[in-house]
Amino acid sequence: MISLSSPVKTAAHDWPAGLKLAALCVATVGLFYIEKPLILAGVVTAIAIAYALPGRAFLRAGLAALKLLWPFIVIVAIWQVVIGELAQGAVIVMRMISAVALANLVSMTTRLSDMIAVVRWLTTPLRRFGLSTAALEIAIALVIRMVPVLTNKGGRLTESWRARATRRPSWRLVLPFTLLALDDADHVGDALRARGGLTSERET
Repeated sequence: MISLSSPVKTAAHDWPAGLKLAALCVATVGLFYIEKPLILAGVVTAIAIAYALPGRAFLRAGLAALKLLWPFIVIVAIWQVVIGELAQGAVIVMRMISAVALANLVSMTTRLSDMIAVVRWLTTPLRRFGLSTAALEIAIALVIRMVPVLTNKGGRLTESWRARATRRPSWRLVLPFTLLALDDADHVGDALRARGGLTSERET
């Protein structure tokens, strides 16, 4: 498993995780109140500048993470062309790019442990009622860490198929990818059990 935080240090790395996550929530909600394509284009440009300021390595890493959006962008674009709503399609695409890019920017400048600390603080009322939040904390950590791992393995699986066959992989990779995911889940489960599972509470 890997961490999503960037090794390229920026000023945002020193900002409180709670502040960044709160700002992300506000910004994401605000995006859906913007209807003018020109304003959204300005937002996308500002986000692109934020990625470029720390340097090329940071920019490349950010763009690599955003490549996962292109299938959704294509689907939205085709549908909007079919129904003849090009302006609305541009608004939807720019909102999607902006929201995901901002979330990725927060991930790249925030340690996972800091994010989990925010979750622990937010779920304090639940612990006061005797409910364990350890499972929620571990689940969030696993999702954040494993999604890019599985994405990378899926990409390598596709490359292996193309190197050995002339046909497109399409649905044929579903089974081997599922087996890879189950194998990873099995290893993670073994690691959790070796450390006491979810029964060893860390709350104080």
